[in-house]
Amino acid sequence: MRENSITKIYGVLGYPAKHSFSPAMHNAAFKYLKVKARYEKFEKSPQDLDGFLKTLSKNNIYGLNVTIPYKEKVLPYLNGYKSYGVRTIGAANTIVVEKNGKLKGFNTDYLGFYRHISELGLRPKRVAIIGAGGAAKAICYILAKKNAAEIYIYDIQKYKALDLVKKYNELFPECRFRPAATLEGLGLKDKDLLINASPVGMRDEDPLLIEASMLDSGIFVYDLIYNPPETKLLTQAKDKGCRYANGLGMLLYQGVESLGFWIKPKKPPIETMRQALEEAVKRC
Repeated sequence: MRENSITKIYGVLGYPAKHSFSPAMHNAAFKYLKVKARYEKFEKSPQDLDGFLKTLSKNNIYGLNVTIPYKEKVLPYLNGYKSYGVRTIGAANTIVVEKNGKLKGFNTDYLGFYRHISELGLRPKRVAIIGAGGAAKAICYILAKKNAAEIYIYDIQKYKALDLVKKYNELFPECRFRPAATLEGLGLKDKDLLINASPVGMRDEDPLLIEASMLDSGIFVYDLIYNPPETKLLTQAKDKGCRYANGLGMLLYQGVESLGFWIKPKKPPIETMRQALEEAVKRC
């Protein structure tokens, strides 16, 4: 059993992870709540993932957020409990390490995304998504539950989009899921929301996926990437007169939900976390 007097360690697991603003908001929350804990970045290569996840308790790690590309890859390690969201979506972004060393998995991505788009006043019916990984799965899940009529999905690995579409058409027969063989096949002219759920846009050298001619001013463009705060896609959306947002709000709200699992019965200080993120953006 681990000692209660030691500083508990939490962190974000990804590859890469250096872009993450999660430490800013969680460490601000720990300080505000006077919780003896710290939040770190764990950038682990695929060959290091197994050893890292099997030694969390030994290394005094009490919880993790999981980001690209591990939201699906962590599932076999969740030997304590998998929430309904994790089991249904097939991806986890939050891990709780129990006293016995077993790992409990949760998905707070779909909650974070929905809280943010609700704050933005969005009630999308016709959606196009770039990317079919763990984040996209969570977004599809909540959009379908909230009465989206059709969702088109493109992924450069076409089998991923096909698998997602097949699964979600069975889960949500009232929502029309379709794979797009090309980016043009997303049919953006008749969509009200475009979401980039891929990592393309994080690096300066990344290409611009969407041609300007594909966008009309009536579509809302949402990029899950928040660092940089304005990706090439969002710059293009702005130039076309579209409403747009990055994923900072989703990051905040999924982080609030994650923290709630780690610090029960304390309540996450949302405004403290929001302010910490805003300050992190200014520094980047």
